[in-house]
Amino acid sequence: MKIGLQIPNFTWPGSPANLGSKLGEIARTADEAGFASLWVMDHFFQIGTRDRSMGLGPAEDLMLEGYSTLSYLAGVTKKVKLGTLVTGVIYRYPGLLVKTVTTLDVLSGGRAYLGIGAAWNEREATGLGVPFPPVAERFQRLEEALQIAQQMWSDNNGPYNGKYYQLAETLNSPQPLSQPHPPILIGGTGEKKTLRLVAQYADACNLFARLGLATLHAKLEVLKQHCDKVGRDYAAIEKTALDTAYLAPGQSSAADVIAQCGTLAQLGFQHVIFNMPNTQDITPLEVFGREIIPAVAAL
Repeated sequence: MKIGLQIPNFTWPGSPANLGSKLGEIARTADEAGFASLWVMDHFFQIGTRDRSMGLGPAEDLMLEGYSTLSYLAGVTKKVKLGTLVTGVIYRYPGLLVKTVTTLDVLSGGRAYLGIGAAWNEREATGLGVPFPPVAERFQRLEEALQIAQQMWSDNNGPYNGKYYQLAETLNSPQPLSQPHPPILIGGTGEKKTLRLVAQYADACNLFARLGLATLHAKLEVLKQHCDKVGRDYAAIEKTALDTAYLAPGQSSAADVIAQCGTLAQLGFQHVIFNMPNTQDITPLEVFGREIIPAVAAL
């Protein structure tokens, strides 16, 4: 099993003045500790009103733009893979998004993921003047964006003509270093649309561990059914889960995290991505590197 780190919160003692230095320290420590991946949210406002389980604050708390942040993290790390968890499809024209992820992949030495989803945060979209279409249209746009990514990461430089996106020339030079391309990870749990798109287009899915074991098992069974329908090898899709680990006295222990990873592995998850309310303290990252990552590597 692989372990990833999500950094969803930037409001810590000394920020924003120390954001660059502290973020660099977190990333370098995670890289050296053996984390397989490093993720940031693709949000412009903080999302604590939606997900307080991650220890996040209100919209007014500090939030960094995702791809600028990943570019910085690429420069201070050597091995860890990098991605957004996940990009809202409505925030960027798909051709430019693919170019951005390709650039990240090339400059990081082949370490990029394309994390993508249908988007949900209407407040930040309308707040910053981004059109926020109905959910059905957002999913249609997502599918077209996935098709555009596959075309731009191929030898086909021709046009793409979709309902929402028309590209006259899908030229993408240089191509990514990752082969055959940066893994496409789709985030979300919707059984009719999201998991169908995973089966048809993605290299990885991301589900919330907090849904509970029974629900997670059911979601994976639905994904397997979609794979069967489209003739996709279910085993070829990387199953990732997003979880929270609070390593502190009176909270969780390393043994608790190892046990949770074991349970998720039994369900078929291969990659667990943790956020930590006290990441800025650095010690939790060191505990992961010393005790947890080696213990779960063989799961």
